[in-house]
Amino acid sequence: MTIPSEYYLILSAILFFIGIFGFFTRRNLISLLISTELMFNAVDINFAVFNAYSHTDYLEGYIFTLFGIGIAAAETAVAIAIIINVYRNMHTIHIKKLRELKH
Repeated sequence: MTIPSEYYLILSAILFFIGIFGFFTRRNLISLLISTELMFNAVDINFAVFNAYSHTDYLEGYIFTLFGIGIAAAETAVAIAIIINVYRNMHTIHIKKLRELKH
């Protein structure tokens, strides 16, 4: 018995909208990073589902998913390095207090 693709797409949409909501409502750089990762994971789920249910003989969706996971890992490493440098210099990671970086 297989799970219908609609369930995966609903899960992906929920994850994506949670990521969007978190991105627009949180004021912490770490929370923004987590929200961005949720959105990337939702896209990766879509790649895998569309590949599994539309082109069962090909692996393009899974390969895109693996590249997406790799890009998300690299993005996370760079973002955490930037957040650590911001914290060392400014002693905060809250967005409203980082307005001084513009000057």
